[in-house]
Amino acid sequence: MDSQERSSEEAEGAKERGLVYVWKAGSCSVTPERLPGLSGKTVLQAALGIHHGLLLTEGGEVYSFGRLPWRSGLEDFCATIPILENSLLGHHVITVAAGSFHNGAVTESGVVYMWGNNSAGQCAVANQPCVPEPQPVSISDSETSPLLSVRILQLACGEEHTLALSLSREIWAWGSGCQLGLITTTFPVTKPQKVEHLAGRVVLQIACGASHSLALVQCLPVQEMKPIPERCNHCSQLLITMMDKEDHVIISDSHCCPLGVALSGNQPESQTFCPPLETPEGKSVAGNRREDCQKRLEEEHALVPSGSDGAGVLSSSDGQEDSGISSPGNILYSEKKEVQESLVGLSDQALTESQEKNICTEPEQPSQEEQLGACIPGPPGTSTSALNSLVASCASAVGVRVAATYEAGALSLKKVMNFYGTPASEPASQPGGGSPGPEALKDTREEQVRQESMQGKKSSSLVDIREEESEGGSRRLSLPGLLSQVSPRLLRKVGRAKMRTVALTPTYSGEADALLPSLRTEVWSWGKGKEGQLGHGDVLPRLQPLCVKSLDGKEVIHLSAGGHHSLALTAKSQVYSWGSNVSGQLGHLNSPTTVPRLAKVCGDGVWSTAAGLDYSLFLADEQDFQPGLYYSGQETTSENNLNENSCTKSPVLLLSCSKIGYISSVIAGGDNCLVLVDKNVMGYIASLHELASTERRFYFKLSEIKSQVLRPLLGLDNLGNANTIQLLQEMASRFSKLCYLIGQHGSSLSSFLHGVKEARSLAILKHSSLFLDSYTEYCTSVTNFLVMGGFMLLAKPAIDFLSKNQELLQKLSDKNEENLQLMEVLNALFFMPFGRLHNYARTLLKLATCFEVASPEYQKLQDSSSCYESLAVHLSRKRKEAEYTLGFWKTFPGKMTDSLRKPERRLICESSNRGLSLQHAGRFSVNWFILFNDALVHAQFSTHHIFPLSTLWVEALSEEAGNVNGLKITTPEEQFVLISSTPQEKTKWLRAISQAVDQALRGTSDFILYGAGGNVPRQEPPISRSARYTFYKDPRFKDAVYDGRWLSGKPHGRGILKWADGRMYSGTFRAGLEDGYGEYRVPNKALNKDDHYVGYWKEGKMCGHGVYSYATGEVYEGCFQDNMRHGHGLLRSGKLTSSSPSMFIGQWTMDKKSGYGVFDDITRGEKYMGMWQDDVCQGNGVVVTQFGLYYEGAFSTNKMMGTGILLSEDDTVYEGEFSDNWTLSGKGTLTLPNGDYIEGIFSGEWGSGIKITGTYFKPILYENEKDKPKALRKLGILAVPPDEKWKAVFEECWNQLGCESPGQGDRWKAWDSIAVALTTNRRQHKDSPELLSRSHTQTLESLEFIPQHIGAFTLEKYENIKKYLIKACDTPLHPLGKLVEALVAVYRMTYVGVGANRRLLQEAVREIKSYLKRIFQLVRFLFPDLPEEGSTIPFLAAETKGRRSFCSGKSDSRSESPEPGYVVTSFGLLLPVLLPRLYPPLFMLYALDNEREEDVYWECVLRLNKQTDLALLSFLGVQAKFWPGTVSMLGESRKVSSSTKDACFASAVECLQQISTTFTPSDKLKVIQQTFEEISQSVLETLQEDFLWSMDDLFPVFLYVVLRARIRNLGSEVHLIEDLMDPYLQHGEQGIMFTTLKACYYQIQHEKLT
Repeated sequence: MDSQERSSEEAEGAKERGLVYVWKAGSCSVTPERLPGLSGKTVLQAALGIHHGLLLTEGGEVYSFGRLPWRSGLEDFCATIPILENSLLGHHVITVAAGSFHNGAVTESGVVYMWGNNSAGQCAVANQPCVPEPQPVSISDSETSPLLSVRILQLACGEEHTLALSLSREIWAWGSGCQLGLITTTFPVTKPQKVEHLAGRVVLQIACGASHSLALVQCLPVQEMKPIPERCNHCSQLLITMMDKEDHVIISDSHCCPLGVALSGNQPESQTFCPPLETPEGKSVAGNRREDCQKRLEEEHALVPSGSDGAGVLSSSDGQEDSGISSPGNILYSEKKEVQESLVGLSDQALTESQEKNICTEPEQPSQEEQLGACIPGPPGTSTSALNSLVASCASAVGVRVAATYEAGALSLKKVMNFYGTPASEPASQPGGGSPGPEALKDTREEQVRQESMQGKKSSSLVDIREEESEGGSRRLSLPGLLSQVSPRLLRKVGRAKMRTVALTPTYSGEADALLPSLRTEVWSWGKGKEGQLGHGDVLPRLQPLCVKSLDGKEVIHLSAGGHHSLALTAKSQVYSWGSNVSGQLGHLNSPTTVPRLAKVCGDGVWSTAAGLDYSLFLADEQDFQPGLYYSGQETTSENNLNENSCTKSPVLLLSCSKIGYISSVIAGGDNCLVLVDKNVMGYIASLHELASTERRFYFKLSEIKSQVLRPLLGLDNLGNANTIQLLQEMASRFSKLCYLIGQHGSSLSSFLHGVKEARSLAILKHSSLFLDSYTEYCTSVTNFLVMGGFMLLAKPAIDFLSKNQELLQKLSDKNEENLQLMEVLNALFFMPFGRLHNYARTLLKLATCFEVASPEYQKLQDSSSCYESLAVHLSRKRKEAEYTLGFWKTFPGKMTDSLRKPERRLICESSNRGLSLQHAGRFSVNWFILFNDALVHAQFSTHHIFPLSTLWVEALSEEAGNVNGLKITTPEEQFVLISSTPQEKTKWLRAISQAVDQALRGTSDFILYGAGGNVPRQEPPISRSARYTFYKDPRFKDAVYDGRWLSGKPHGRGILKWADGRMYSGTFRAGLEDGYGEYRVPNKALNKDDHYVGYWKEGKMCGHGVYSYATGEVYEGCFQDNMRHGHGLLRSGKLTSSSPSMFIGQWTMDKKSGYGVFDDITRGEKYMGMWQDDVCQGNGVVVTQFGLYYEGAFSTNKMMGTGILLSEDDTVYEGEFSDNWTLSGKGTLTLPNGDYIEGIFSGEWGSGIKITGTYFKPILYENEKDKPKALRKLGILAVPPDEKWKAVFEECWNQLGCESPGQGDRWKAWDSIAVALTTNRRQHKDSPELLSRSHTQTLESLEFIPQHIGAFTLEKYENIKKYLIKACDTPLHPLGKLVEALVAVYRMTYVGVGANRRLLQEAVREIKSYLKRIFQLVRFLFPDLPEEGSTIPFLAAETKGRRSFCSGKSDSRSESPEPGYVVTSFGLLLPVLLPRLYPPLFMLYALDNEREEDVYWECVLRLNKQTDLALLSFLGVQAKFWPGTVSMLGESRKVSSSTKDACFASAVECLQQISTTFTPSDKLKVIQQTFEEISQSVLETLQEDFLWSMDDLFPVFLYVVLRARIRNLGSEVHLIEDLMDPYLQHGEQGIMFTTLKACYYQIQHEKLT
């Protein structure tokens, strides 16, 4: 950040930051000198070469000092004062690097500049021995199609090579040597190339030694595993091998690939796994290998480089660490096979040495049993026979050579037992890592135990958190054949199945890993390995990166590479070092130095390292948080002249460095060392160091607890029930998640101290939620464990472990008092992390005081501080609650504890002090109330009842009712009153219950509003809430589960109720009962299907409109009342394919058909329309069949009984008595189609011979004319009167308007009902907008306005009503629309299909007229000022003026109506709405009825139309003066010739043809009127003068037009108009015109053509 953004105090302190001190390497008693010439510049970063150095200042400028031979003019000069690199000015540099003799810098935009010595191409410039000025290096990725330049983050320089780390975390290399890791042999490489071997992996950091390279790589997340390849990509050997060795099979998978190293020639061609071992005599072990030592050594790094080092192979201890962790140094071979291997490879000299060494170091060895507590539950048996047999089996497999070990006693019995004990209890060979490249797997760390490497590197089985239990992890499977000789005790131990595994390593946590440095890292090395600096256990070079296996799981966070040695810093503040140790630069004296080992640094843990040419610097925490600098390497002393150049035995503290200030970075080079120092202004720097230092120590402590306490505890047997184990495991995994986060934070603080140190970028500020959540989660699991008595349950199984490790535990828990109970120690240990929150708060507060109060930093630090403080308080409250609850469970009577004790449940208060009693309780009853955070428990002698808080309502009772101190508790099925002893007690309980209910509803008991200083509880929990509840005694809902809204103890609102027997209701509730719209399912066990109802409910019963689908396949759609079908409804039975498909639509009463209904029996092809009672046809009715039979008459119990009329298709009529369906019996008359009739007594079934006793009449002709129509005219007399039909449909509509019976009720109430219906329906559909089209929505919106009428009723108002009705009938959501929809449905049901019978025409017309009458009544109820049927609305004067009468030519005075005006009729108002919907079935009936007439008519039309226009006109007798002379055809005038056809009066013809496209009679009449006007128009054009029509002139012309119009169903149209036209129009103008059309129709039928 720029300095002006900082607050002033910080800016003041900035001058005191980044001071540079330099001193000469190679001595411990040095005085650092301040580098001159940098006054006022803050140095952010420095880098040192052999004789020179680079500095980067805060402004992004670069300075050089020392010997700079590449600069022209400075070849031999040594610059003591830093020189500015001018060519880099203006490029803001963010990081610099120095190699031995060359330099690099990276700018803000990711561009690399190189300068200095270029003899090996290390500056990426071709053919130029040195580069005097910084030159940009172009790095571009050839894999991207347009060459993109790669942005670089970090640079590292060696002696002859340079590595760069790109933004996409890939390594680019240039220079010379195998340390580049490139697949090439041509050097120098001057064009940067990608190190393909690590492509695709996330590289976190790179480091270059003189001739080797190191990379810190993030582990692959476990889920990214690829299938294991069979062979190594590089050397094509099998990755997993299986060897049959005489008596046992060895399956092995840790293949070691030499990766491009030339193998020595004397190696046999047999299958080998590792390069030959060099022994001191120079012989290759591979030379004298026998078949049986082909088994390969331990891991990729398991190679013994030289005999002298080999001596250490069996050394059992390499001393204790300074940090006080006792961890055994003995080698834990994972099984006997490895013992054999390790011994086979050694020369005899090495063996003897090892024995001596072993003997001398044995005493330091701590008790083996204590250390292996994690691995071996219980002490192993020490039977010599077992050992003997082991050695015997070894000898048989490996040869006698191994026997020496036994005699030497180098291996204690216990170790051998250990080796043997592990493999067989292993579940299966792990799918573990193969070759180290990306193509092989990373080991599944959670499961894998790292075996000790052969060279005796420090055992990590106890320190490292990443293994499971040592039992589980070895990565080979050996199946020994000689188990019979092993002691039975051992066998039992080996055979024990592996109990359980908990991932103690946190699973890959994406969030924390993205925000903080990852600890899941691996170290990869490559280059020259002469001094062992690669750490693979050998001295061979590697051409490509190879993973240093022994550092897996060590949480390495930083790498440093020196001349010929390497340092790795871990998150636990330990340093592993390896490589050349000539000057003691590794900080330890252990050999061999080819594998990483811990350096011995005093102090409280190292947090920064630097590796120089032949020395190392370690920056470690000291007691006072001021970092101490330790030096390890060459020591030049002149005392006693004993030896001029000695080495430091262990790192030495450079005291003089502590005096100069707080060191933030150390840099090591060749001649010089350099440190960057900050002065402690206002305690800011000190506070930061304190925060970082304490965090690192805290992590160290957590890791110790994890590995030394938690892991052994998890490994114990018989830990109690599965529940406890699960809680312990949950606690362990949350603990390890927290531990990992703290480790990451410690690491991020270390890097923070190297940087600009801006308070606002501290992780605990920026990512506070990460910390708060982890602590809260851990608190939850540890308190849950505590409440379940976890620590007490641990006491028994863990007693051994605990008593042995008492000091360790006390040390970890900081409790020093005597006679502390072990449980308390454990308790203290696991609650220890919470104390850290106070420290955070305190340190943040300290930091805040370094800023001005007004500054944003101060505010932020202050807020965060209070945030951590309030969390600490909140969590300590949680702990107290847990302890209080635990105390309660200890005293609570045993039986109930088991059922009530739950991990999350906490006690709030209880009434054992008799403070609360039940009202009206019996004299001897004991009532005890216990309030938990999720339930109120009412306990009696032996029973208890639990009331969940989410469905509990509490209110204080008023005093006057005599309920002093009473609390009323309401739950869904109980209501009781609690009486408290005192008002204080009452207030306490009321408050406690209210808060607990509120908390339970919010579900936030574990979550506080960060920064809000805790949550302020509401006093009153809401009475309306959502909750889940299971009923236990309500007779109707017993055992049902309800999930939804509640109001004061009753389900209210939306919810779902599921019964135990499978019934389910989902919908709305009111006051505890289903009410409103809902869906209900009832399983039908027999049919294995559900009955399903969707519709309306009232007070727990189906009521209103709904659809009920029965499991049988029947569907009822209609009205319900009290769970029964009641009102109008439609029942469909079966599909057309099933046995009895039928449909009934009509009225129901109490689940039975009753009233008028239509029943369509599809199988028999009959349709009944008539009255019903108790599910049977009873009363008058009509039946039609598909064969054209028609019956109307009386029915009784489903049969035709009594008087009736029967017509057959050919017009044979029978009128008389019936006794059964289609069975005549009794008096009657049979009329034949020709008019003859028989009177008498009939009996028999129609269509199968009828007996007749009677008289036959043959009437005379003139009688026939009158009688024949008479018989047919009687139809309909015995049918149901139209006004009796569909009463239920109309009643439902009246009810919806809020009227008891038709016409009775309040009009405004009716309008309210309409508004409610519309809005509720709209609201219901709002959730699913796809149900409503846009136009539909607009219709609904316009319907919400009620048409208002004030003053006289005018035509305009009439039109408004008409518009309103059209809209209302357009939507089924409006009661009128619903009514119309229902009527259309019943009408179609009646007259479609079998019902399309011509005899039903008059019935159908009457039915429509009845609809009109009844709907008109409804409309007049809603619009009372609408005049009654047949009255007129007077015209306004303007409307009548100048309307010319068609016939007279004078203006029309409307003589046919008493006074001019508009007549109101139900026809005019409602037919436009109704008829279009009913038109198809109705017109079909007309067509059937007029079929014969129309056939005659059509034949005539076709014949006459063959004539030309003029011929037809003259044939019809049209006066010649009316004949058109010219006609316009296709837009041009032509003369009419004798051949012209279809041209005369064409417009009139066209006009008349439109009659078929209209629906209502009034529209059809308008068409006729228009046709007449068109004819007049045509004649006018011809005559060109005014004239008056006489009927004689007009009729022939009109007849011509009718013929030419060729209307197929003209008869039907004529009859339809006649039946349904407004009665008042009959004598008007339109009436006359209609009569003319009718006359034409009859004329054409009877026209005789000459």
